[in-house]
Amino acid sequence: IPTYEECKNTAAWLLDQQPFRPLLGIVCGSGLGGLADLLKDQKVMSYSEIPHFPQSTVQGHAGKLVFGSLKGTPCVCMQGRFHLYEGHHIQKITFPMKIFKLMGVETVILTNAAGGLNQEYNVGDIMIIKDHINLPGFAGINPLMGPNDERFGLRFPAMSDAYDRELQQLAEKVAIDLGYKEFIRRGVYCTLTGPSFETIAECRMLSMIGADAVGMSTVHEVIAARHCGMRVFAFSLITNQAVMDYDTDMKATHDEVLQTGKDRAHQLEALVATMVPLIKQSKTH
Repeated sequence: IPTYEECKNTAAWLLDQQPFRPLLGIVCGSGLGGLADLLKDQKVMSYSEIPHFPQSTVQGHAGKLVFGSLKGTPCVCMQGRFHLYEGHHIQKITFPMKIFKLMGVETVILTNAAGGLNQEYNVGDIMIIKDHINLPGFAGINPLMGPNDERFGLRFPAMSDAYDRELQQLAEKVAIDLGYKEFIRRGVYCTLTGPSFETIAECRMLSMIGADAVGMSTVHEVIAARHCGMRVFAFSLITNQAVMDYDTDMKATHDEVLQTGKDRAHQLEALVATMVPLIKQSKTH
């Protein structure tokens, strides 16, 4: 488990390596690494060269930290995230959020690829996350377990306002302005640990408890980011329809996930790029 000093050292090392003081952090989901290409004057670092940083092992996750400027806002972008199913300790998965905080990041945008549980959703829809269900949390998996370090945040942080409502409204408005009304949604994301996709019975259960989409990431990072006091906005790209019926030959594949990411990539990038200059930062650059 990374100590506060290790987090501080990593943040200081990253700030020394490049000229940006990022106010915005972006986390790219499966097949969505193209968001980093929007950054100007890029300084790219491989996770392997960053002190104490975990390694990404999944296809569609590049394993690079990209610094740069997006429409005038200094940003840091994770191309490739960490998942419980890779065998990482949960505090390693959320380590980058602590680094973001110590570098001065105020707002985090997280993206993921998810299966659609809501029967009204289509493959290719973009779902603004309004709330989450941390199913592993019911089984005792939470990134804040263990001793709490007050330098990061409170012992018992609230999660009822985890997803910033102002940013949700901004995203919806921007999406409509860009002509995305047909495929923009707002819903509840449920995380599971993976790496096996959900069974039919599990999908039915998740739908019953109010989940609109299901995936294997994001929630732990959101909990850690909120614990540190950063604003959070997240969206899912619906890359496959969850299988809810025993009379079908449909099944989920990772290739399908990456392909949908490619098909919708430029719209997602336009959404983020248009939103960023409209996000009010408390610090002026």
